[in-house]
Parts: sequence; structure tokens; C-alpha cells
Amino acid sequence: SWVGVGGRPPALPGQPGMAEAEAAGDAGLGPDPGPAAAQEDEGLAAVIGATVPTGFEQTAAEEVQEKLGSASRISRDRGKIYFEVPARSLPQVHRLRSVDNLFVVVQEFKDYQFKENKEDALKDLEDLVKKLPWTDPLKVWELNNSLKKKKTKRKKHNLQSPASRGKLSDGGVEGGADQSNTNDQEDCAQNPVAVEPTGGQDTESPQGVTSRNGVEEEEEDNEQSDVKGEAQAGSESGTKAGDSQTGEAEAKVLRFRVTCNRAGDKHSFTSNEAARDFGGAVQEHFQWKADMTNFDVEVLLNIHNNEVVVGIALTEESLHRRNITHFGPTTLRSTLAYGMLRLCDPQPTDIIVDPMCGTGAIPIEGAAEWPYCYHIAGDNNPQAVKRAANNINSLLRKNESKDSSTALGVPLDVVQWDICNLPLRTGSVDIVVTDMPFGKRIGSKRKNWDLYPACLMEMGRICTPGTGRAVLLTQDKKCFAKALSRVGHIWRRAQTVWVNVGGLHAAVYLLRRTSESAEHTRAFW
Repeated sequence: SWVGVGGRPPALPGQPGMAEAEAAGDAGLGPDPGPAAAQEDEGLAAVIGATVPTGFEQTAAEEVQEKLGSASRISRDRGKIYFEVPARSLPQVHRLRSVDNLFVVVQEFKDYQFKENKEDALKDLEDLVKKLPWTDPLKVWELNNSLKKKKTKRKKHNLQSPASRGKLSDGGVEGGADQSNTNDQEDCAQNPVAVEPTGGQDTESPQGVTSRNGVEEEEEDNEQSDVKGEAQAGSESGTKAGDSQTGEAEAKVLRFRVTCNRAGDKHSFTSNEAARDFGGAVQEHFQWKADMTNFDVEVLLNIHNNEVVVGIALTEESLHRRNITHFGPTTLRSTLAYGMLRLCDPQPTDIIVDPMCGTGAIPIEGAAEWPYCYHIAGDNNPQAVKRAANNINSLLRKNESKDSSTALGVPLDVVQWDICNLPLRTGSVDIVVTDMPFGKRIGSKRKNWDLYPACLMEMGRICTPGTGRAVLLTQDKKCFAKALSRVGHIWRRAQTVWVNVGGLHAAVYLLRRTSESAEHTRAFW
């Protein structure tokens, strides 16, 4: 095993000077730290865990290397990466475009030996709590919290000006996204019932558990583990005493919950049982109060076969919500949109088209991250075009509220059109990136057999021969393969990335345009 944060040995509760007050102090609830403490925090390092869209782990690792200068380790548990950064780099970490959720690692065990007997295995997890090095991770959590408070103050200040109304979350900790339609999002909320169980995976829905933000569970894009077991620590020890204290003292008692995500077929316990017993030990150790919905600290217990990672959540809701305020039935997560765009390597002055844009997740992400390209979004559905336009307006308002003196527009237009007859000049487009209809919530599998080849032909017409690229996401892989075989003279498959989209196994295809001219393609068709 290795220590997740800093280099200090674990502080055990029985050691001299380790009292309950220290736990509160670690969380920043004690007196103001002096200059020495501030200097110590300056050298604080953290191992950050990040959940990313399954299949795009390498993309996320490359972004971390580019923007933070840190090497990442891709977890065996798909959809997660780990990297070390100075704690002062937390604001930059929250601005990463490829990560969904962030947590600070308390400790990782690469080959944890679980006892075969359920009671013994759970007792070991309980005993683990008092041996873990909590001190520095809690400092990182408190630092992260202070950033969140600053952001909230900034938001309240900005809301006084009309230009900032409806402003989105700045890819950070406080979410500004409209969550009223989350139940309809194919790519944003994963349905535990729809996930096909694999060996030993916890597929039961947690009972008596309220999901994060009262809307949905924190999502994981792991193919083997899409379900979270959560349990509130059964004991309420230490809270009755707090009830009799003054309001000021009561405010010092942190509220927490434990979320367990378990995958594997060799465990004698469920995720609910692990979360319940581990949570009880956390409560006893810190004298925190268990609260499933209105919590300050979320402790994460990730178990993947024999790999165990204990962490503390740094995001209240997934960062993929950063761009979208008006959701549609199949809104694509912006983190997945970023991975798709990055796959086609946009260059300055490239013209990038999403011919089936839906709510505009891909072009909005593109305009935010690649502002030196020109992005065109289109859809045949007027309602989708309206939603995309609203989301673009939200992005403009967000830019204005940052600094109205230097606010610029975004290089992005949205148009209503027919995908099979685009109003674009032949060979005028560099890149096509789109989320094609899966045939489930939009369209049908039967319609896809006609739609896919027609789409590929029209995309081939507008793309520049020899240099054009297309990155296409679909779950209807059989239909896509057949359509691609019919247009093999204009498109060559260069790469396939297997992804998990809302519990569905899908694929992202990178296609390269052949040098054959458009005249020949039309004659062929």
C-alpha cells in the first residue's frame, strides 16, 4: 500500500496529542492557522483520483500532463486515473475538461486481502479507519472547501448584475446546471436496473438512500460497476451531546456520509454493508454526524476486486455539467464531448461541424476549449436547435460575467438543417464530430440502416479529401459497420474507442477522409 497524500505516517487516535479536537482542526474548524501553518500548507501535496469517461483514460492522462505537468496512473478499475499535484494547484485541477468527479486519495491498497468470513472482512474495514493517514487529505479537503466558498461569494456578487443571470458553473465545485430534467438524460444519469450484472457486482438499489443533490447518484463509467452502495452509519454516537451545546459548538460538528463502490465476485459483503460498517467507524473516530443528504464530507470507499482506495470527494456534482443548462433526452456529457474532440486533433482555423448537435454539448465544448476553430452546430429538430441556442447564450453570459470589459463572442453558430442535405460547400469542412442516434431514445434501429450510410456519404461530401476527419459516437455498432463498408472508398477507420454511455456499451470511431473527390462519391451513391 502507499500513502495517498503527503509523506507523513498515519496519526493514530491513541497517540499523545491526537484528540477529537485535532480531527476538527484538520478540517479547518479550529482557530485561524498562523504563518507557520500557511507555509506548511504551501508544501502540501495530494494524490488526486479522477473519474473519467470509460475508454478516455489515456486522453485524460494526456490533458493532466499538458495542463498540470503531472504524470497519471490509469487504474485497473476502468474509468479512473490518479495523479499527484501540489495542493495549491486545486483550481487548475477543477478546470480539467476530461474529468467527471474528483477526490483526494487518503490511502490505496493495491492488493488488499479480504477475509472470507463476512464479519471478519467488515471488522477489518472498521479497524482500517483508525490506521489511515487522514490529516493531510482533510487539509486538502478544507482548502478545496475554501475555494468553493470564494466561488460562491463571487457568484452572489455577479448575480447582482443582469448580464450574469443564468450563469453556468465555471467547471468548478458549485454547480449551476439546471437539474430538473436529469431523469431524461441518457448520457448523464445511469440507471442501475439497466446495467447488466457482472460477477459479484452490487446491483441492488440502496434502500432508504437519497441520491446526491436529491437528483442522481455520482456516476461512474465503469463497465463492471455502475452502481453505488451507500449506507448511513447506524450509530448516532456523539451527536446527543452536541445537541445540548450552543449553536456555535454545534456548527463545529461536521456532517458526513460514506459512499461505497464495489466490483468483483470474491467479496462476502455488499457495498451497503461495507459503507455502513466503515461509516460507523469513521463516525466513532472523528465524532462526526452521519447525514445522507446534507453532508459536509463525503468519504469514498472504492473496492475493485483486491484494489481498495479510500478517498474524500472534492466535487459535489460531476464537472461534466459545466456547459449545459437546457437538457434534452440524450444530452451528451461534456467530458465525453471533450474526449471525442481531442481524438480528432483540431488545429487553428479548422472548421468543425456537428450535424446532429442535439443540445449542443460537442460544439459548445469545442468553442470553449478550441476557440481558434470555427464550430457549426445543426440539427433537424427545431426543439434541439432551440435548446442548443439557449445553451450557447448561457455560455455567452458566463463569459460576460467573468470580465465584461474583455468579453468576446464564441466562434459558434447553430442552424436547423437536414443531415442528408447539408447547406455546406463540398470539401469545405475539416472535421465532423457527432453523437449519432442510438435508435433507442431518438429514432429507431430500423431507421438507422438507411440513415447511417446517407449520413456518412453527406459527411464525406462536405469534408476535405485527404485531410478531413470524422469522430462519431454510436451504440448501434452493427449498423455502423455495415454502413461504413458501403462507403469504404471515402472513409477509412483509423481508431475505435470503446466507451460506456449511461450503461450502454458504445463505440467512438475516428475516420479519415480518403483523397477521392466528392464528384465520384455522388456518382457512386
